[in-house]
Amino acid sequence: MRNRLSILVGTLVGMFLSACSPVSLVNAMVPRSGYAIHRDIAYGSLPRQKLDIYVPDGLKAGAPVVLFFYGGNWDSGDKGMYLALGQSLASAGIVTVVADYRLYPQVHYPDFLTDCAGAFRYVHDHISEFSGDPKRIFLAGHSAGAYNAVMLGSDPEWLQKAGSDIAQVKGVIGIAGPYDFLPLTDNNLILMFGGNEREDTQPIHYIDGPRPPMLLAAGDADTTVLPRNTIRMTAKLKSFGNSVEEKIYPGVGHIGIILSMTRMFRGKAPLRQDIIDFVTKPAN
Repeated sequence: MRNRLSILVGTLVGMFLSACSPVSLVNAMVPRSGYAIHRDIAYGSLPRQKLDIYVPDGLKAGAPVVLFFYGGNWDSGDKGMYLALGQSLASAGIVTVVADYRLYPQVHYPDFLTDCAGAFRYVHDHISEFSGDPKRIFLAGHSAGAYNAVMLGSDPEWLQKAGSDIAQVKGVIGIAGPYDFLPLTDNNLILMFGGNEREDTQPIHYIDGPRPPMLLAAGDADTTVLPRNTIRMTAKLKSFGNSVEEKIYPGVGHIGIILSMTRMFRGKAPLRQDIIDFVTKPAN
């Protein structure tokens, strides 16, 4: 029995890493009770400007909110892939929002930031209808999505353009994100960001004063987005007196860190509990 379980877990990890239809397998094991999902809510007029909201059952008004942006190199991803993440946080009493945004090559930088800012504006304006507290909204993301979340928490321009304000962000959670990744060497990224040395595309470039509290997490075995991005961003934030928690998990890679949010792989890293603590602690 133990050998069969080991084979199953190994197969799931292998399929996840090879992107061979792993999502349906992981999501098939997600509990379907304890929360409600409000799907395909439009925050804009375009097809990919939609979001899903996970609301815990029996929730009292004023619950904390996490608005999550997924990764995928800014050219792939879908909110429907993140049922496990939505359930994981909703099971802790957190209203969880997973947003789609436009992708390359349909759009280039900074259009995906414009979308994410629009999603935040919608959540801020409407989350009380789902028992969420508009004064306790946390931005979060993994990989490219962490870039999006941290950029919104670093450069006030994007939320201002959406009719919101960076002061409305209670905190930011960046998971294995690229925040200081110049020079670009990938041709698609160079086209996407309009050059290989544009400092104005880097979240770290905008830290020049007070910013929302941040939780920045990475795995020390991540070779896709090097953990030095997290370390440098943490140092820059601290240099301006900002509140930031840095979590570097030993032996965890780029996919393993987000897999750790699911029940099956929770032992890989304490990310879920670190997020819950960050979102729910009274000092926030």
